[in-house]
Amino acid sequence: MAHMQFDAAIDDLVKLDGPLQKGPVPRWQRKAKENSDARPIATTPRRRAMLRSLGKTPKTPTTSQPTGLSTGGGRTPGRMSPGNNNRKILGKKPESNAAASQLVGDRFIPNRALMDLDMGNHLLAGGEDGEELDENNKVASVSQQKYQQAMKDRLGDGKEAKILTFKQRAPKAQEGHFNNLKVLYSASKTDPGKGACHRYIPTVADRILDAPYLLDDFYLTLLDWGPSNFAAVALNDEIYLWNAQDGSIDCLLELDDEDTYISCVSWIQQGCILAIGSSDGTVQLWDVEQKKNLRTMTGHASRVGALAWNEYVLSSGSRTGKIHHHDVRIQNHHTTTLDNHTQEVCGLKWSPDGKYLASGGNDNVLNIWDYGANVPLFNLTQHQAAVKALAWCPWQANVLASGGGTADRTMYFWNASTGNSLNHVDTGSQVSCILWSEAHKELISGHGYAQFQLTIWKYPTLAKLCNLRGHSSRVLSMCMSPDKTTVMSCAGDETIRLWKCFMNEKKTTKTVKKSSKSMSSTLSNMHIR
Repeated sequence: MAHMQFDAAIDDLVKLDGPLQKGPVPRWQRKAKENSDARPIATTPRRRAMLRSLGKTPKTPTTSQPTGLSTGGGRTPGRMSPGNNNRKILGKKPESNAAASQLVGDRFIPNRALMDLDMGNHLLAGGEDGEELDENNKVASVSQQKYQQAMKDRLGDGKEAKILTFKQRAPKAQEGHFNNLKVLYSASKTDPGKGACHRYIPTVADRILDAPYLLDDFYLTLLDWGPSNFAAVALNDEIYLWNAQDGSIDCLLELDDEDTYISCVSWIQQGCILAIGSSDGTVQLWDVEQKKNLRTMTGHASRVGALAWNEYVLSSGSRTGKIHHHDVRIQNHHTTTLDNHTQEVCGLKWSPDGKYLASGGNDNVLNIWDYGANVPLFNLTQHQAAVKALAWCPWQANVLASGGGTADRTMYFWNASTGNSLNHVDTGSQVSCILWSEAHKELISGHGYAQFQLTIWKYPTLAKLCNLRGHSSRVLSMCMSPDKTTVMSCAGDETIRLWKCFMNEKKTTKTVKKSSKSMSSTLSNMHIR
């Protein structure tokens, strides 16, 4: 009998593909059984207090008698019954109440199934009024009332005072400070002035003229209005004169060479002399009254895109980046050459007192030259695109306004005496030309994509007053009438528009008052018989 039992044990040990009939329970089976066992919910003193505050009665857990031996089923003592979930494993210590309480919930993610949300909301909303509270709740309510009172004192009760308002204004920004986030300090805003900003400005063009074959080139200056009340317009290879008094149009010049076109025009400050620059690098002087070519000046190797007069001195800028000074009184007209731009010169303006010359180029550089100097007084590189729009302030001879191209879209205001930037404004589009109005202390700027508008600004606040829209392409050039009331603009849509945006209202009001007084006096002298 013994040898048969020995043979059976040998067979069980040799059998590798069958389940083990004897031996200890594997560890993975014990872990799975532990996780599947249902544990009673422990109620600690802290939990019982929380449930009592919420109005719920804690349940007392029911515990079974822990027995380590099986009493039925005819099973061997110490063996674990797979269907009994209330039994404990031999040799395993019972878990403590603290470990069981950790499975109830977390302070960040509470177990909402154990909470009475309606009761909790009632208690938080002020249900403690008229109810009996324990000492802990009384202390908490008193501290909460103090906290709420302190918040009311600082923020206000919402009825008589505004919430989150400062008693003192924000500090004033330093001079020359520029914030990339476009933060505007309310304390630094200046009064734009009364009456002048609220004047009536017509936003529709007063007159529209056709300009066929007008070259759509940003770097050219194809329009100018002279002191004799004639406007000169360059249409490809021809020059036309428009008489503002009677509206007549006359052709002044037509170039013989078809490949040559007119690139810029400029009237002398006093008189009827017109300077004409062409693409072959020549500059012609014409007497408009006699319709006669006075002289032709050469010297440039490429087209002349900008002209500026300073009494008898004519400055011309070419595509090579060089600026020539011509004394039109003498035979050897070429007196000085300024060479500091690396690309085409597209803007030239002399200051009203003739002391400074401003030059802008396609190299994104603005130079301020002193009269008679060969080296620029200031080399300003703040612009990020070509600088064509240049204009000197008529009532402050040392203030210069400049505008950049598409990549820049900014107008800068400079002090020519120190080279410092006084102010700047982001216009939102390409700036092609700028004009000042001394009567209204304003300026107007011409723009490109996307609205092709003329914008009127108040100076020095730079508040935008209005936009003059009508062109369907970018504005190329602007000029002002001799009486400083009308602005003429030409654009790539081959039209010229006249805007009466700087009319003098004071004179009109005076005339109206005088006429009303004269009418009242005549009425007073009349008698009914």
